[in-house]
Amino acid sequence: MEAILASTPSQLKSPYHSLSSKLWPSTSLTLRESKRKTIRYPPATASSPASRIRLRVLANSQSAPASAVASEVASVPSDMKAWVYGEYGGVDVLQFDSSVSVPEVKGDQVLIKVVAAALNPVDAKRMQGKFKATDSPLPTVPGYDVAGVVVKVGSQVKELKEGDEVYGNINEKALDGPKQFGSLAEYTAVEEKLLALKPKNIDFVQAAGLPLAIETAYEGLEKTNFSAGKSILVLNGAGGVGSLVIQLAKHVFGASKVAATSSTGKLEFLKSLGADLAIDYTKENIEDLPQKFDVVYDAIGQCDRAVKVVKEGGSVVALTGAVTPPGFRFVVTSDGAVLKKLNPYLESGKVKPIVDPKGPFPFSQVVEAFSYVESSRATGKVVIHPIP
Repeated sequence: MEAILASTPSQLKSPYHSLSSKLWPSTSLTLRESKRKTIRYPPATASSPASRIRLRVLANSQSAPASAVASEVASVPSDMKAWVYGEYGGVDVLQFDSSVSVPEVKGDQVLIKVVAAALNPVDAKRMQGKFKATDSPLPTVPGYDVAGVVVKVGSQVKELKEGDEVYGNINEKALDGPKQFGSLAEYTAVEEKLLALKPKNIDFVQAAGLPLAIETAYEGLEKTNFSAGKSILVLNGAGGVGSLVIQLAKHVFGASKVAATSSTGKLEFLKSLGADLAIDYTKENIEDLPQKFDVVYDAIGQCDRAVKVVKEGGSVVALTGAVTPPGFRFVVTSDGAVLKKLNPYLESGKVKPIVDPKGPFPFSQVVEAFSYVESSRATGKVVIHPIP
């Protein structure tokens, strides 16, 4: 991607020339040209362009009312600020760009002014090229989870309208052709069927952290035929998905017993979510537990151990790592209907969104946020807010 700077336009063209023109259409910039305009931060000095943009981002750190957001974007611009990568790799491939084209809205889509976005492990895996065979073309604006305000609706949209506060996972299939224009931008276009109205009692930051994680938690429980009276063990109960599996199993599905693992400092947190048994994985082996469980939900990658504590005929959900029978893996399907179904539990407070206390990370610190997600130390979700 770091092509040698040449003296003629023909020599500047990259394999992604036509695709980069979609992201940066004015003057049909190549990726190499666009990266000359790109500002990466951190680091930045007080006098650098990156510092000036950073200050502008932080100056808007107070979340504005939805009405103010809607008014501000009554006239949608042609360009927007976004984080972009034009090649696969680690966090060093992420670039900030201030002139990415606002995505076009298809008939079944709405355009959202992004107020907050959240990161997931799948964002990092996608950026690393772990499923590039089924990915959308580069360059990519990353991001699955979004919360924001509808500013434009397509001709086939039936329910949503301009000014609606919504949230959702913008990619119906996480690994199969996720959108080229993700949520780490000022605007993103999303199919109406993937969205739900934001619960009135939670803010945009909390809402942004929910969609992919709560859909994964719910779909996994559904696939195990989990129901009232059953027991469950959740591995990595303090993580983004695990913290919601605990709550859904206990407060939505009616589990008879919920056990979960975490490090020493997070045991009380597990109990606050509804865990009946909080297990310190640094001191106890799950294989030594006196009972087995109807379902083991492995959200950390220890399926080989999980299968040893499941009852005969029980189920083991394995979200990551190698799968040991009878464990199984699934790829979540984004569905606004699931969010709508769970909204009453969120509005009643029975299920609570969990945002990592280190956040939210400002838009200028997306690189740090990605690194934090990859550390696997987050409690709940890592959220980006405010978006310029």
